[in-house]
Amino acid sequence: MILNPAKKELLVAELLEAEGLTGESRSLTVDALRRLSRNKAAVAAVVVLVLLVLAALFGPYFLPFNYEDPDWAAFRAPPDLSAGHYFGTDANGRDLAARVLYGTRVSLAVAVTATFVSVFIGVLYGAVAGYVGGKVDAVMMRFVDIMYALPYILFVILLMVVFGRNVYLLFAAIGALEWLTMARIVRGQTLSIKQREFVEAARASGQKPFKIIVRHIIPNLVGPVVIFAALTVPEIIATESFLSYLGFGVQEPLTSLGTLIAEGANAIESGPWLLVFPAIFLVSLLMSLLFIGDGLRDAFDPKDR
Repeated sequence: MILNPAKKELLVAELLEAEGLTGESRSLTVDALRRLSRNKAAVAAVVVLVLLVLAALFGPYFLPFNYEDPDWAAFRAPPDLSAGHYFGTDANGRDLAARVLYGTRVSLAVAVTATFVSVFIGVLYGAVAGYVGGKVDAVMMRFVDIMYALPYILFVILLMVVFGRNVYLLFAAIGALEWLTMARIVRGQTLSIKQREFVEAARASGQKPFKIIVRHIIPNLVGPVVIFAALTVPEIIATESFLSYLGFGVQEPLTSLGTLIAEGANAIESGPWLLVFPAIFLVSLLMSLLFIGDGLRDAFDPKDR
């Protein structure tokens, strides 16, 4: 490929700007965060999410009871501040406040880990398929179509039944199937980005395809990836809650919000607090994440720049 000097100079400038080496270019991420900070709903959701995360991480250490130790003097007791059971107790005398906070921690851990797995696989898979193109792209995307045809929930349940029900397998099972949408999104964005002049300059400079993908393609996918991750976390939390409700999720002595809601639904007439408090935490968690995802989508929308 032969380039005239003017064209080559322009392509080099484009390459340097893509690598963040020019001081005049504004960072897309910083610009998006600035727009996000002006979104009142998203900012309020961030505050709620931070409070929930802090409560889940540190709250159990300030409670007088452990999430798995029963209080022999209080079985299915209503909320009692004087006794230290702020949310009441369950049928086994275990403090519901401690179990709700610990369940929130487990649900968040499942969601964050599974989202990281799905984003890592989806971004790498989609970027390779979109950049290489041709028959490789066709074969890789047909595999994605086949995976899409499989019943998602049934496939996760099958994995849990065959390999055993534990929280670590739950991380892998959900994350290993959530990457399909991410792969399609990244593949479509990559098809567009690889036609940009800074990628052409990288090829002209002799960089290898994998290096181009890692250094030039993936960094320019920040917007779609962040939006997808923010919207995937609540989806995974809802999926884990549904699986726990069916009895295929987190098992005793661990607990999650889905497990607590399942227990509370079975005892709603005799102990409504067993359902109300886990449901409040789950709804608050899901709504805050959804508002943050919507705010990020608006912040990274190219039409707003």
